[in-house]
Amino acid sequence: MNARAHRSLMLDGPEGKLEALFWDVERNNRNGVPAQAAFAVVVCHPHPLYRGTMQNKVVYRTAKALHGLGLPVLRFNFRGVGLSAGKYDRGRGELDDVRAALDFLAAGFPGAPLFVAGFSFGAAVGLRAGCGDARVHALIGLGLPVGNLDVSYLSECAKPKLLMSGDQDRYAPKEKWEAIVSALPEKSRAATQLILVPGADHFFAGHLGAVESAISEWVRARMEAPRSIASGRAPLE
Repeated sequence: MNARAHRSLMLDGPEGKLEALFWDVERNNRNGVPAQAAFAVVVCHPHPLYRGTMQNKVVYRTAKALHGLGLPVLRFNFRGVGLSAGKYDRGRGELDDVRAALDFLAAGFPGAPLFVAGFSFGAAVGLRAGCGDARVHALIGLGLPVGNLDVSYLSECAKPKLLMSGDQDRYAPKEKWEAIVSALPEKSRAATQLILVPGADHFFAGHLGAVESAISEWVRARMEAPRSIASGRAPLE
């Protein structure tokens, strides 16, 4: 396999096949064994009923930033989207879709800490799935619509988290975000970085470069001590 090969594939999902795009990393030329990855990442797309797919701009730019750091990145279409089997399940069955994507990365990169990133609906489902999965060591949530969602699970999630929204996001009022983070227990709050992008709306229109830069900076900091992250021992801020 060529270094950093891009390929389309169909994952084994709970309701049938899930359409996916995998951006790989360098492989051993003799036997195809993956190089040791610092992390392997799943990126989840926005709401299926509002034309959300793995080709969404925010999802693509997130994947691009992560792959630019030399990380294997998997994007996939939730059930009922594109060529993926099944039908929309209001964020319930989609949790299992995320787990299926994590299964793929865990099998391909055994021992590598896993990340989950997502935008909007993908952030809501991805963060919930990732907080409850021991294989996942860090999370990125972009445009999480906290204005109308229960995100109380974040209180019990002490995994490192980068949370980004536009300060003009109508689905995630700035005041609501600040109240949520300030109310987190000390351990969870210490592991959470909130970035409210000045002037940005829900879709980060005109600000995607800033989103990429923030993701790259945050993940690069996590990459400095991957063993500590994997063990869960080190403070990460």
